[in-house]
Amino acid sequence: MSASPKSVLFVCLGNICRSTMAEAMLNHMLKARQVAEQWTVDSAATSTYEIGNEPDYRGNDVLERKGIERNRHLARQITKKDYEKFHYIFGFDEDNLRILKQRKPASSTSLVRLLGDLDPQKERIIHDPYYDDEAAFEKVFVQNKRCLEAFLKEVLGD
Repeated sequence: MSASPKSVLFVCLGNICRSTMAEAMLNHMLKARQVAEQWTVDSAATSTYEIGNEPDYRGNDVLERKGIERNRHLARQITKKDYEKFHYIFGFDEDNLRILKQRKPASSTSLVRLLGDLDPQKERIIHDPYYDDEAAFEKVFVQNKRCLEAFLKEVLGD
C-alpha cells in the first residue's frame, strides 16, 4: 500500500459513470485545496463490460456544467495490486461492496467501504445512472459531492 493514506480508488460496475465522476470531482477538490500532488486518485470497475471505454458523456456533461474538467479515463477492472496501492477503496452500492470485499486479499489493509457511508444525509446507495436520464447523473453528482466533502473533512480536517 502507499506510504500514506492519500490514495483513493472509486469502483463501480462498469467504470464509466459513478466512479469516473467521483474521480474527476475529487481531483478537482484536491486541486482547489492545493494538495492534489500529494494524492493518487483513480477509478475502476468490478466487471469487464466497459474495459477500454471512455466515461459516459452524460456524466462528463454534468461535470463540465459544474466547472470540472471532463474525465478522459479509460475503463479498467480492479486488480489485486489495487488493494495494495490504494488506502481507500470506495464502492457505490451493495453489489460493488460485496464484490470488493470478496476480492480483497487477506494481506490487504485497504479500507473498503461504500462512499455513501460518508453521506451526511444518510443516502448510502449511489445508484447506477446508466439506464436513466441525465437527471440521474445530476443526482449522482450531488450525492458524490456531499460524500467527497465529508471524506475530505474526515481526512484533511477541513
